[in-house]
Amino acid sequence: MEWDIKESSIIKVDRFQITIDQVVLPNKEEKSFSYLDFAKGVCVLPITEDHKVVCIKQYRHAMKSWGWELPAGTIDPESSSPLETAKKELEEETGYIAEHWLDLGSFYPSPGSTTEEISLFAAAGLTKTEQKLESSEQIELYTISMEELKKLIVEGEFKHGAGLAAILRYKFMTD
Repeated sequence: MEWDIKESSIIKVDRFQITIDQVVLPNKEEKSFSYLDFAKGVCVLPITEDHKVVCIKQYRHAMKSWGWELPAGTIDPESSSPLETAKKELEEETGYIAEHWLDLGSFYPSPGSTTEEISLFAAAGLTKTEQKLESSEQIELYTISMEELKKLIVEGEFKHGAGLAAILRYKFMTD
């Protein structure tokens, strides 16, 4: 039961595209519906040999604050698969490469207002290399136990949606 689109317009703002559709609902009511249309992404749960998690604290300008996150990034649709992007982001943001990868599926963080889809991975067999941060990335690295991570989540300190989804999927798939 899809909505009929009578008219559609697109506005491009920096890296985002805003789509505004004039739709006819199944009950024949007409409505304007807008959403953000932007690139797909990845998020990685890096797990060390001693079962700790490599987390990052990153400054996010939209929030005007630092927050706990897992390594993540945008997929270049012309040149990268989700797994290749996950490998690249893990090394760039944390300075680790991984020998083993577990595909945790994907999810839609906000399907009511965006087209964004994020592919989730767990990475193990980590080897330290060198961080390769972009000029706009301010990142601090932390290696913490699952128990410490659980505490950050329960206390509301860890709010990274893709990170929360990756942790939940990993726990459900491996318990």
